[in-house]
Amino acid sequence: MVNWIWLFLIVVSVIFGLINGNMDAITQAAFDGAKSGVTVSFGLISIMVFWLGMMKIAEEAGLLHKLSRLLYPIVRWLFPDIPKGHPALGYIMSNLSANMFGLGNAATPMGIKAMQELQTLNPDKHTATPAMCTLLALNTSSITLVPTTLIAIRMNYNSANPAEIIGTTLAATFVATLTAILVDRWYRSRDKGPPSTYTTIQTATKVNPTTTVRTSNGGEPVV
Repeated sequence: MVNWIWLFLIVVSVIFGLINGNMDAITQAAFDGAKSGVTVSFGLISIMVFWLGMMKIAEEAGLLHKLSRLLYPIVRWLFPDIPKGHPALGYIMSNLSANMFGLGNAATPMGIKAMQELQTLNPDKHTATPAMCTLLALNTSSITLVPTTLIAIRMNYNSANPAEIIGTTLAATFVATLTAILVDRWYRSRDKGPPSTYTTIQTATKVNPTTTVRTSNGGEPVV
């Protein structure tokens, strides 16, 4: 969908440029945009390499392990339907830790691995489980202690004080994360049963063989 939106904007720009006789301006803007993209990318590479190196040092020093231990009770509360000791919990804690330091690019692979592990617990491979929805909400709204990527962009554009956004970013992401958790808890409260109680009931009676229903432990199916 996003590709179609960009294609629409490009086509409309070219059409109006032809109508108004400003094709030279459009061509110049395209080259300037490409140049800015490369410049920003190089600026981000340096700061990302620095912080990834710092994260590696923190990992080797055991700091990330200690942070993960601090996050473990919170993660268990947020993801009560994941079995204790499951690999998904480790990837989730690593994802949240990276996001807290504003390392979105570093957090993405761990988030993908967490989703893959959660999929192994999913009885319905075509429907997201509550744990998957919770992870997506937290990954999107994630509270950020140090907005590393944004600071790098501001430094690249010669900001007088690139780190001045730390306070406002922390406040904004805190509100976003709190809202995501409250909404997630509300949706979970509507469905008391864990994901493992979702199953496909195939009978020759009133229930359609392809209908997914929710059952309580030992209870009757509810369509």
